Amino acid sequence: MSEIITVGLDLAKNVFQVHGADGAGQPVLRKKLRRAQVLEFFSQLPSCVVAMEACGGAHYWGREIGKLGHEVRLIPPAYVKPFVKRQKNDAADAEAICEAALRPTMRFVPVKSGETQGAAMVFRVRELLIRQRTQAINALRGHLAEFGQVVPQGAANASKLIVIIEDPESGLPAEATATLQVLIGTLAQLEAQIRKLDAEIARCAKDNEVARRLMTVPGIGPLIATAIATLAPPPETFRKGRDFAAWLGLVPRQHSTGGKQRLGATTKMGERSLRRLLIIGANSVIIKRHVHREAQPGTWLGNLLTRKPPMLARVALANKMARIVWALMARGGVYRSPVGAV
Repeated sequence: MSEIITVGLDLAKNVFQVHGADGAGQPVLRKKLRRAQVLEFFSQLPSCVVAMEACGGAHYWGREIGKLGHEVRLIPPAYVKPFVKRQKNDAADAEAICEAALRPTMRFVPVKSGETQGAAMVFRVRELLIRQRTQAINALRGHLAEFGQVVPQGAANASKLIVIIEDPESGLPAEATATLQVLIGTLAQLEAQIRKLDAEIARCAKDNEVARRLMTVPGIGPLIATAIATLAPPPETFRKGRDFAAWLGLVPRQHSTGGKQRLGATTKMGERSLRRLLIIGANSVIIKRHVHREAQPGTWLGNLLTRKPPMLARVALANKMARIVWALMARGGVYRSPVGAV
């Protein structure tokens, strides 16, 4: 059998598919493995390139297989799909992964350490708790609306809902009040858990040197700075700030042909949590533009707000913030506000 140079590994819960190719790209190995057999198989395999699709468990397998002396490459699934031939099955997927890894222009995802994955969980859990809090508030609003009590949307108005439920003069039936008290207790518990996570994020922001420098950018606080420092790839992954903004999905989607440029909505690629947070940070700058020198009349942002729709201005500012963030991470230093118009 020819020497195996590249291996495509299709990940699964229990049954894994392996596709090995030699230096010419010719297939020399096709094999199914149970979960318990994966590490044993790669421990007996000569050092080679092992490619996998970047997914939830890929970083774990990348770390474990990398310890055995192999070079691990993680490929975004969207870049693997064009190499799948005809029908989709595990063997075809493993072959497509192997084929994609051989492309000289292919882009790869860095393997995350266990510490980085653990630090990123605080943002995932916080997002989940905020969604649950929103569900609880909407449930309270919906149930009170059945009794003619209408309260505006938003977490800031949750206290008004609680006041109505606890008011004996509100006219709510005793059965409804007792049931809604369960939702109030759940809401209070979620609020306490979110505050605990926010305190942990603020502590991490103080301890992280990169996060402290990023917080000098208007619109970036402890939450956004820590999320960028934790979730964003190393700055050397990108050649320039525009590439980082494109990875975040903050650039227009192109559908150009025949020399004619057609630009659409943002691509929404990359890490959606970071994209959403940067847009929220940009929105805070626009809301408080009277205190931000970058948003005063005559500046780039001030002129943009007079010419373009508000949401377009937010995304454009988030794009600019992403480029500034990349520059600070790649070159060091802190943000310095421009003297004149940008």
